[in-house]
Amino acid sequence: MYFILYKDKQGEWRWTFRAANHEAICVSSEGYTTKQSAVHSIGLVKSGAASAKVYDDTTKMWS
Repeated sequence: MYFILYKDKQGEWRWTFRAANHEAICVSSEGYTTKQSAVHSIGLVKSGAASAKVYDDTTKMWS
């Protein structure tokens, strides 16, 4: 799995997280004015994903 960091057509920094088969798993929901901000966002995703809880809206329960 890997992140792709790029500039969009408006010149803002964005990222895409891809699986080993190169399919997009997650994309940045906003553009960032600086590369540093986009890289910081990637770091937040990397550090928080392992401990993130899942909310099942069909059962209204957390796991």
